Amino acid sequence: MEIAALRRYWEAEEQKARIIGWNFDYIADRYESDEDALPWNLTEVINRYRGSGDRLLDIDTGGGEFLLSLGHPDKLTCATEGYPPNVALCREKFAERGIEFHAMTDYAHMPFPDGRFDIIINRHGSYDPKELYRVLRPGGVFVTQQVGEENDRELVKMLLPDAEKPFPGANLTNYARELEQAGFSVAEQYEAFRGIRFYDTGALVWFAKIIEWEFTGFSVARCFDRLVEIERTIRQNGFAEGRIHRFCLAARK
Repeated sequence: MEIAALRRYWEAEEQKARIIGWNFDYIADRYESDEDALPWNLTEVINRYRGSGDRLLDIDTGGGEFLLSLGHPDKLTCATEGYPPNVALCREKFAERGIEFHAMTDYAHMPFPDGRFDIIINRHGSYDPKELYRVLRPGGVFVTQQVGEENDRELVKMLLPDAEKPFPGANLTNYARELEQAGFSVAEQYEAFRGIRFYDTGALVWFAKIIEWEFTGFSVARCFDRLVEIERTIRQNGFAEGRIHRFCLAARK
């Protein structure tokens, strides 16, 4: 193991850690996630409640990738996003299609009138249950898929053994209770843990810098000795492995 060369490689990956939208193509051939093996399909869950004439809102759309994959009529589609690089991307992308877009980070005060939407969706983003209830029409539906509190914890502990959970309490039971307390009736709920594997330590470096809220304080310099141990694991076993934590809810007003 050429330690000096590895360090230069990892530091280069650290410097390359940038992302626009939510696109992990840069490490696509160096890691694998079982996100597609969840026991539910988010698009199918949404489509059970979505009609072609519905007014749809996507909160925290990222770069709009998932929203556009639904093929909902542009004139009936609205989206919000708060991360500045994604805001710029969305303004350009959605303006071309005539999709209404709002830069937004105040989830408790959304810029919409009461009962504006028939369906609201949210994939791995934030929201305020009471405000969702306000802007949905009676009978409207909210569908969300969330990243749970145990997400990537094995990987985090490999690098930062004392790191605390960034979102303690983020689990199906708590989120379902919060929606019910806001007045919703939960129609569907699912929760699952699946594998995530890294075949290259440099890909994990890039990933840890991108997911900074989980790998708080990570740097190659700080975690170098632990990266060396992970490199040994990958060379011996072929990969370093953790788990993803996901849950999904559909709730009706």
